[in-house]
Amino acid sequence: MASVKFSNVEKWFGETGAVRDFSIEAQNGEFIVLVGPSGCGKTTLLRLLAGLEELDSGDIFINDHLVNDVASKDRDIAMVFQNYALYPHMDVFNNMAFGLKHRKYPKDEIKNRVQEAAEILRIEKLLERKPKELSGGEKQRVALGRAIVRHPKVFLFDEPLSNLDAKLRVQMRAEIKKLHSQLKTTMIYVTHDQVEAMTMGDRIAIMNEGRSQQVGSPLEVYQNPANLFVAGFIGSPSMNLITGYVKDGQLTNEKISIDLSEAIEVKELEGMQVILGIRPEDVHLSEDGLELPLLVAEPLGNETLLHMDGGQNILVAKVQIEETKGMGNIPKIKFDLDKIYLFFGYGYRVSMLFKQCMLFGFLQIAFHHFGTHFFNSIFRNPN
Repeated sequence: MASVKFSNVEKWFGETGAVRDFSIEAQNGEFIVLVGPSGCGKTTLLRLLAGLEELDSGDIFINDHLVNDVASKDRDIAMVFQNYALYPHMDVFNNMAFGLKHRKYPKDEIKNRVQEAAEILRIEKLLERKPKELSGGEKQRVALGRAIVRHPKVFLFDEPLSNLDAKLRVQMRAEIKKLHSQLKTTMIYVTHDQVEAMTMGDRIAIMNEGRSQQVGSPLEVYQNPANLFVAGFIGSPSMNLITGYVKDGQLTNEKISIDLSEAIEVKELEGMQVILGIRPEDVHLSEDGLELPLLVAEPLGNETLLHMDGGQNILVAKVQIEETKGMGNIPKIKFDLDKIYLFFGYGYRVSMLFKQCMLFGFLQIAFHHFGTHFFNSIFRNPN
Protein backbone atom coordinates (compact mmCIF):
# COMPACT_ATOMS: atom_id res chain seq x y z
CA MET A 1 0.00 0.00 0.00
CA ALA A 2 1.03 3.58 -0.47
CA SER A 3 -0.15 7.14 -0.08
CA VAL A 4 -0.20 9.39 -3.14
CA LYS A 5 0.01 13.18 -3.04
CA PHE A 6 -0.39 15.77 -5.80
CA SER A 7 0.82 19.19 -4.67
CA ASN A 8 0.02 22.23 -6.85
CA VAL A 9 0.52 20.17 -10.01
CA GLU A 10 0.37 21.88 -13.40
CA LYS A 11 0.66 20.56 -16.95
CA TRP A 12 0.38 22.71 -20.07
CA PHE A 13 0.23 21.76 -23.73
CA GLY A 14 1.16 24.96 -25.51
CA GLU A 15 -1.26 27.59 -24.22
CA THR A 16 -3.75 24.99 -22.97
CA GLY A 17 -3.69 24.26 -19.25
CA ALA A 18 -4.55 20.55 -19.06
CA VAL A 19 -4.00 20.49 -15.27
CA ARG A 20 -3.91 23.68 -13.21
CA ASP A 21 -2.88 23.98 -9.56
CA PHE A 22 -4.20 20.54 -8.65
CA SER A 23 -3.73 19.15 -5.15
CA ILE A 24 -5.08 16.03 -3.46
CA GLU A 25 -3.76 13.33 -1.14
CA ALA A 26 -4.87 9.68 -1.28
CA GLN A 27 -4.31 7.80 1.95
CA ASN A 28 -2.97 4.24 2.18
CA GLY A 29 -5.55 1.84 0.75
CA GLU A 30 -7.97 4.58 -0.34
CA PHE A 31 -10.07 4.41 -3.51
CA ILE A 32 -9.99 7.85 -5.16
CA VAL A 33 -12.03 8.61 -8.29
CA LEU A 34 -11.19 11.51 -10.60
CA VAL A 35 -14.36 12.42 -12.48
CA GLY A 36 -15.27 15.13 -14.94
CA PRO A 37 -16.19 15.79 -18.57
CA SER A 38 -13.93 14.89 -21.48
CA GLY A 39 -10.87 17.15 -21.63
CA CYS A 40 -10.96 18.16 -17.96
CA GLY A 41 -7.44 16.83 -17.26
CA LYS A 42 -8.17 13.64 -15.35
CA THR A 43 -6.30 11.26 -17.69
CA THR A 44 -3.38 13.70 -17.87
CA LEU A 45 -3.16 13.54 -14.06
CA LEU A 46 -3.04 9.75 -14.22
CA ARG A 47 -0.29 9.87 -16.84
CA LEU A 48 1.67 12.36 -14.72
CA LEU A 49 1.46 9.98 -11.75
CA ALA A 50 2.48 7.05 -13.95
CA GLY A 51 5.50 8.98 -15.23
CA LEU A 52 4.22 8.99 -18.81
CA GLU A 53 4.11 12.81 -18.89
CA GLU A 54 6.46 15.39 -17.37
CA LEU A 55 5.27 17.98 -14.87
CA ASP A 56 5.52 21.67 -15.67
CA SER A 57 5.31 22.60 -11.98
CA GLY A 58 4.29 21.14 -8.64
CA ASP A 59 5.22 17.86 -6.98
CA ILE A 60 4.01 14.26 -6.88
CA PHE A 61 4.77 12.02 -3.91
CA ILE A 62 4.33 8.27 -3.46
CA ASN A 63 4.68 7.26 0.20
CA ASP A 64 6.14 10.72 0.94
CA HIS A 65 8.87 10.07 -1.65
CA LEU A 66 9.15 12.74 -4.35
CA VAL A 67 8.83 11.00 -7.73
CA ASN A 68 8.99 13.96 -10.15
CA ASP A 69 12.24 12.66 -11.64
CA VAL A 70 11.72 8.94 -11.00
CA ALA A 71 11.35 6.79 -14.14
CA SER A 72 7.96 5.23 -14.77
CA LYS A 73 9.29 1.68 -14.36
CA ASP A 74 10.64 2.53 -10.90
CA ARG A 75 7.44 4.01 -9.42
CA ASP A 76 5.94 0.59 -8.55
CA ILE A 77 2.52 1.27 -10.00
CA ALA A 78 0.27 -0.70 -12.34
CA MET A 79 -2.08 0.84 -14.90
CA VAL A 80 -5.26 -0.62 -16.39
CA PHE A 81 -6.18 0.95 -19.73
CA GLN A 82 -9.47 1.62 -21.47
CA ASN A 83 -8.62 -0.59 -24.47
CA TYR A 84 -7.28 -3.56 -22.41
CA ALA A 85 -3.86 -3.42 -24.23
CA LEU A 86 -3.60 -7.23 -24.52
CA TYR A 87 -1.12 -8.91 -26.84
CA PRO A 88 -3.25 -10.74 -29.45
CA HIS A 89 -0.65 -13.48 -30.15
CA MET A 90 -0.28 -14.45 -26.46
CA ASP A 91 -2.66 -16.53 -24.39
CA VAL A 92 -4.13 -15.19 -21.16
CA PHE A 93 -1.41 -16.72 -18.98
CA ASN A 94 1.39 -15.06 -20.93
CA ASN A 95 -0.44 -11.74 -21.15
CA MET A 96 -0.71 -11.71 -17.37
CA ALA A 97 2.87 -12.92 -16.90
CA PHE A 98 4.50 -10.60 -19.44
CA GLY A 99 5.56 -7.88 -17.00
CA LEU A 100 6.98 -10.38 -14.53
CA LYS A 101 8.97 -12.16 -17.26
CA HIS A 102 10.34 -8.81 -18.41
CA ARG A 103 11.56 -8.20 -14.85
CA LYS A 104 13.22 -11.66 -14.74
CA TYR A 105 11.06 -13.13 -11.95
CA PRO A 106 11.59 -16.88 -11.29
CA LYS A 107 9.24 -19.18 -13.27
CA ASP A 108 7.67 -20.69 -10.15
CA GLU A 109 6.86 -17.27 -8.70
CA ILE A 110 5.37 -16.13 -12.01
CA LYS A 111 3.16 -19.23 -12.14
CA ASN A 112 2.02 -18.76 -8.55
CA ARG A 113 1.23 -15.05 -9.00
CA VAL A 114 -0.73 -15.63 -12.21
CA GLN A 115 -2.68 -18.50 -10.64
CA GLU A 116 -3.44 -16.41 -7.55
CA ALA A 117 -4.69 -13.48 -9.64
CA ALA A 118 -6.72 -15.81 -11.88
CA GLU A 119 -8.47 -17.27 -8.83
CA ILE A 120 -9.29 -13.80 -7.47
CA LEU A 121 -10.79 -12.81 -10.83
CA ARG A 122 -12.36 -16.25 -11.53
CA ILE A 123 -10.61 -16.66 -14.89
CA GLU A 124 -8.67 -19.89 -14.14
CA LYS A 125 -10.35 -21.65 -17.08
CA LEU A 126 -9.32 -18.90 -19.51
CA LEU A 127 -5.55 -19.07 -19.07
CA GLU A 128 -4.94 -20.93 -22.33
CA ARG A 129 -7.23 -18.79 -24.49
CA LYS A 130 -6.19 -15.99 -26.84
CA PRO A 131 -7.74 -12.50 -26.49
CA LYS A 132 -9.86 -12.98 -29.64
CA GLU A 133 -11.66 -15.83 -27.85
CA LEU A 134 -12.67 -13.63 -24.90
CA SER A 135 -15.68 -11.41 -24.27
CA GLY A 136 -15.25 -7.74 -23.32
CA GLY A 137 -15.70 -8.50 -19.63
CA GLU A 138 -13.19 -11.36 -19.77
CA LYS A 139 -10.62 -9.13 -21.51
CA GLN A 140 -11.06 -6.55 -18.78
CA ARG A 141 -10.47 -9.21 -16.10
CA VAL A 142 -7.27 -10.25 -17.86
CA ALA A 143 -6.12 -6.62 -17.93
CA LEU A 144 -6.87 -6.42 -14.19
CA GLY A 145 -5.00 -9.68 -13.63
CA ARG A 146 -1.92 -8.37 -15.41
CA ALA A 147 -1.91 -5.45 -12.97
CA ILE A 148 -2.58 -7.62 -9.89
CA VAL A 149 0.37 -9.97 -10.49
CA ARG A 150 2.71 -7.00 -10.17
CA HIS A 151 1.75 -6.51 -6.49
CA PRO A 152 2.10 -2.74 -7.04
CA LYS A 153 1.89 -0.03 -4.42
CA VAL A 154 -0.76 1.81 -6.44
CA PHE A 155 -3.31 0.78 -9.08
CA LEU A 156 -4.27 3.29 -11.78
CA PHE A 157 -7.45 2.84 -13.84
CA ASP A 158 -8.02 4.90 -16.99
CA GLU A 159 -11.74 4.61 -17.87
CA PRO A 160 -11.52 0.79 -17.83
CA LEU A 161 -15.25 0.17 -18.29
CA SER A 162 -16.08 2.59 -21.09
CA ASN A 163 -15.93 -0.12 -23.81
CA LEU A 164 -18.36 -2.45 -22.01
CA ASP A 165 -22.13 -2.59 -22.39
CA ALA A 166 -24.35 -1.15 -19.66
CA LYS A 167 -25.09 -4.45 -17.88
CA LEU A 168 -21.47 -5.52 -17.87
CA ARG A 169 -20.35 -2.11 -16.58
CA VAL A 170 -22.57 -2.57 -13.52
CA GLN A 171 -21.10 -6.03 -12.95
CA MET A 172 -17.50 -4.88 -13.36
CA ARG A 173 -18.03 -1.91 -11.02
CA ALA A 174 -18.88 -4.40 -8.29
CA GLU A 175 -15.91 -6.61 -9.27
CA ILE A 176 -13.40 -3.76 -9.01
CA LYS A 177 -14.85 -2.58 -5.71
CA LYS A 178 -14.64 -6.14 -4.38
CA LEU A 179 -11.06 -6.37 -5.65
CA HIS A 180 -10.18 -3.21 -3.73
CA SER A 181 -11.61 -4.63 -0.50
CA GLN A 182 -9.59 -7.83 -1.01
CA LEU A 183 -6.25 -6.26 -1.94
CA LYS A 184 -6.56 -3.15 0.28
CA THR A 185 -4.28 -1.33 -2.16
CA THR A 186 -4.45 2.36 -3.06
CA MET A 187 -6.45 2.81 -6.26
CA ILE A 188 -6.88 5.94 -8.38
CA TYR A 189 -9.65 5.61 -10.93
CA VAL A 190 -10.48 7.97 -13.81
CA THR A 191 -13.95 8.16 -15.36
CA HIS A 192 -16.33 10.61 -17.03
CA ASP A 193 -19.29 8.63 -15.63
CA GLN A 194 -20.54 10.21 -12.40
CA VAL A 195 -22.51 7.03 -11.56
CA GLU A 196 -19.23 5.07 -11.53
CA ALA A 197 -17.67 7.74 -9.35
CA MET A 198 -20.54 7.80 -6.86
CA THR A 199 -20.77 4.02 -6.50
CA MET A 200 -17.06 3.16 -6.37
CA GLY A 201 -15.02 5.89 -4.71
CA ASP A 202 -14.21 6.39 -1.03
CA ARG A 203 -13.71 9.99 -2.12
CA ILE A 204 -14.20 11.63 -5.48
CA ALA A 205 -12.49 14.65 -7.01
CA ILE A 206 -14.68 16.52 -9.49
CA MET A 207 -12.64 18.25 -12.19
CA ASN A 208 -13.40 20.86 -14.83
CA GLU A 209 -11.04 22.62 -17.22
CA GLY A 210 -7.97 21.26 -15.44
CA ARG A 211 -8.99 22.38 -11.96
CA SER A 212 -10.35 20.55 -8.95
CA GLN A 213 -13.87 21.78 -8.21
CA GLN A 214 -14.54 19.74 -5.07
CA VAL A 215 -13.13 16.73 -3.21
CA GLY A 216 -15.23 14.70 -0.80
CA SER A 217 -17.18 11.53 -0.18
CA PRO A 218 -19.90 10.71 -2.72
CA LEU A 219 -22.62 11.66 -0.23
CA GLU A 220 -20.88 14.92 0.67
CA VAL A 221 -20.56 16.20 -2.90
CA TYR A 222 -24.12 15.12 -3.66
CA GLN A 223 -25.69 16.78 -0.63
CA ASN A 224 -23.35 19.75 -0.36
CA PRO A 225 -22.06 20.79 -3.81
CA ALA A 226 -19.42 23.51 -3.59
CA ASN A 227 -20.41 25.34 -6.76
CA LEU A 228 -22.74 25.40 -9.73
CA PHE A 229 -20.62 23.06 -11.84
CA VAL A 230 -20.59 20.32 -9.19
CA ALA A 231 -24.31 20.73 -8.57
CA GLY A 232 -25.10 20.27 -12.25
CA PHE A 233 -22.60 17.48 -12.87
CA ILE A 234 -23.29 15.17 -9.93
CA GLY A 235 -26.67 13.47 -9.88
CA SER A 236 -28.80 11.57 -12.38
CA PRO A 237 -31.03 13.13 -13.59
CA SER A 238 -29.13 16.38 -13.24
CA MET A 239 -30.11 19.01 -10.70
CA ASN A 240 -32.73 21.49 -11.92
CA LEU A 241 -31.18 24.97 -12.25
CA ILE A 242 -33.60 27.90 -12.37
CA THR A 243 -32.36 31.43 -13.04
CA GLY A 244 -34.33 34.36 -11.65
CA TYR A 245 -34.27 37.59 -9.67
CA VAL A 246 -34.99 37.92 -5.97
CA LYS A 247 -37.81 40.39 -5.28
CA ASP A 248 -39.77 40.66 -2.04
CA GLY A 249 -38.57 37.25 -0.91
CA GLN A 250 -39.58 35.60 -4.18
CA LEU A 251 -37.39 34.09 -6.87
CA THR A 252 -39.11 34.98 -10.12
CA ASN A 253 -38.70 34.61 -13.86
CA GLU A 254 -41.18 34.59 -16.74
CA LYS A 255 -42.62 31.18 -15.79
CA ILE A 256 -41.90 30.55 -12.12
CA SER A 257 -42.31 32.33 -8.82
CA ILE A 258 -40.95 30.64 -5.69
CA ASP A 259 -41.32 31.97 -2.16
CA LEU A 260 -37.90 31.65 -0.54
CA SER A 261 -38.72 33.50 2.67
CA GLU A 262 -39.75 30.32 4.50
CA ALA A 263 -36.47 28.60 3.68
CA ILE A 264 -33.77 31.26 4.05
CA GLU A 265 -33.22 34.91 4.77
CA VAL A 266 -33.05 36.61 1.40
CA LYS A 267 -32.79 40.29 2.33
CA GLU A 268 -29.11 40.28 1.35
CA LEU A 269 -30.04 39.01 -2.11
CA GLU A 270 -32.84 41.47 -2.86
CA GLY A 271 -32.71 42.59 -6.49
CA MET A 272 -29.91 40.19 -7.41
CA GLN A 273 -29.93 37.50 -10.08
CA VAL A 274 -29.33 34.06 -8.61
CA ILE A 275 -29.67 30.45 -9.72
CA LEU A 276 -31.81 28.08 -7.66
CA GLY A 277 -30.89 24.41 -7.72
CA ILE A 278 -33.16 21.56 -6.70
CA ARG A 279 -32.86 17.87 -7.45
CA PRO A 280 -35.67 16.11 -9.36
CA GLU A 281 -36.51 13.90 -6.38
CA ASP A 282 -37.21 17.02 -4.32
CA VAL A 283 -39.87 18.31 -6.73
CA HIS A 284 -43.27 16.88 -5.75
CA LEU A 285 -46.77 16.83 -7.16
CA SER A 286 -49.20 18.87 -5.04
CA GLU A 287 -52.82 19.99 -5.41
CA ASP A 288 -51.94 23.56 -4.41
CA GLY A 289 -48.66 23.69 -6.32
CA LEU A 290 -47.25 25.68 -9.22
CA GLU A 291 -48.77 24.82 -12.60
CA LEU A 292 -46.32 24.05 -15.41
CA PRO A 293 -47.06 22.54 -18.84
CA LEU A 294 -45.95 18.91 -19.20
CA LEU A 295 -43.57 18.30 -22.12
CA VAL A 296 -42.68 14.61 -21.67
CA ALA A 297 -43.47 11.89 -19.14
CA GLU A 298 -40.69 9.31 -19.03
CA PRO A 299 -41.71 6.06 -17.22
CA LEU A 300 -38.87 4.25 -15.38
CA GLY A 301 -40.63 1.27 -13.83
CA ASN A 302 -41.98 2.34 -10.45
CA GLU A 303 -40.88 5.96 -11.03
CA THR A 304 -41.64 8.56 -13.69
CA LEU A 305 -39.60 11.55 -14.83
CA LEU A 306 -41.80 14.54 -15.62
CA HIS A 307 -40.20 17.08 -17.99
CA MET A 308 -42.00 20.43 -17.69
CA ASP A 309 -41.74 23.82 -19.35
CA GLY A 310 -39.96 26.06 -16.87
CA GLY A 311 -39.34 28.96 -19.24
CA GLN A 312 -35.59 29.28 -19.76
CA ASN A 313 -35.13 25.75 -18.43
CA ILE A 314 -36.84 22.38 -18.61
CA LEU A 315 -37.81 21.39 -15.08
CA VAL A 316 -37.62 17.69 -14.18
CA ALA A 317 -39.47 15.97 -11.33
CA LYS A 318 -38.90 12.36 -10.27
CA VAL A 319 -42.14 10.98 -8.79
CA GLN A 320 -43.70 7.62 -7.99
CA ILE A 321 -45.73 6.32 -10.90
CA GLU A 322 -48.87 6.06 -8.73
CA GLU A 323 -48.76 9.84 -8.20
CA THR A 324 -49.18 10.52 -11.92
CA LYS A 325 -52.66 8.97 -12.22
CA GLY A 326 -55.13 11.64 -13.28
CA MET A 327 -52.34 14.23 -13.40
CA GLY A 328 -53.28 15.73 -16.79
CA ASN A 329 -51.09 17.85 -19.07
CA ILE A 330 -50.46 20.63 -16.56
CA PRO A 331 -49.00 19.12 -13.37
CA LYS A 332 -49.02 21.09 -10.13
CA ILE A 333 -45.69 20.94 -8.34
CA LYS A 334 -44.07 22.06 -5.11
CA PHE A 335 -40.41 22.30 -4.14
CA ASP A 336 -39.02 20.87 -0.91
CA LEU A 337 -37.60 24.19 0.32
CA ASP A 338 -35.31 22.41 2.78
CA LYS A 339 -33.47 20.92 -0.21
CA ILE A 340 -32.81 23.99 -2.36
CA TYR A 341 -29.43 25.45 -3.26
CA LEU A 342 -28.68 29.00 -4.37
CA PHE A 343 -25.78 30.06 -6.58
CA PHE A 344 -24.46 33.32 -7.92
CA GLY A 345 -24.33 33.59 -11.70
CA TYR A 346 -20.59 32.98 -11.74
CA GLY A 347 -21.06 29.61 -10.07
CA TYR A 348 -20.24 30.26 -6.42
CA ARG A 349 -22.73 28.89 -3.94
CA VAL A 350 -24.73 31.20 -1.71
CA SER A 351 -24.60 29.98 1.86
CA MET A 352 -27.87 28.67 3.25
CA LEU A 353 -26.90 29.95 6.67
CA PHE A 354 -27.01 33.71 6.25
CA LYS A 355 -26.95 34.30 10.01
CA GLN A 356 -23.44 32.81 10.07
CA CYS A 357 -22.30 34.64 6.93
CA MET A 358 -22.11 38.35 7.70
CA LEU A 359 -19.90 38.65 4.64
CA PHE A 360 -22.95 38.95 2.42
CA GLY A 361 -24.03 42.15 4.10
CA PHE A 362 -20.65 43.63 3.31
CA LEU A 363 -20.83 42.42 -0.28
CA GLN A 364 -24.21 44.00 -0.85
CA ILE A 365 -22.97 47.33 0.50
CA ALA A 366 -19.85 47.06 -1.64
CA PHE A 367 -21.95 46.22 -4.68
CA HIS A 368 -24.19 49.27 -4.24
CA HIS A 369 -21.30 51.62 -3.51
CA PHE A 370 -18.66 50.38 -5.93
CA GLY A 371 -20.72 48.77 -8.68
CA THR A 372 -20.33 45.64 -10.73
CA HIS A 373 -16.55 45.99 -11.26
CA PHE A 374 -15.90 45.32 -7.57
CA PHE A 375 -18.47 42.54 -7.47
CA ASN A 376 -17.02 40.82 -10.55
CA SER A 377 -13.51 40.96 -9.09
CA ILE A 378 -14.73 39.09 -6.01
CA PHE A 379 -16.96 36.56 -7.76
CA ARG A 380 -14.88 35.89 -10.82
CA ASN A 381 -15.35 32.63 -12.68
CA PRO A 382 -13.99 29.80 -10.47
CA ASN A 383 -12.90 27.88 -13.57
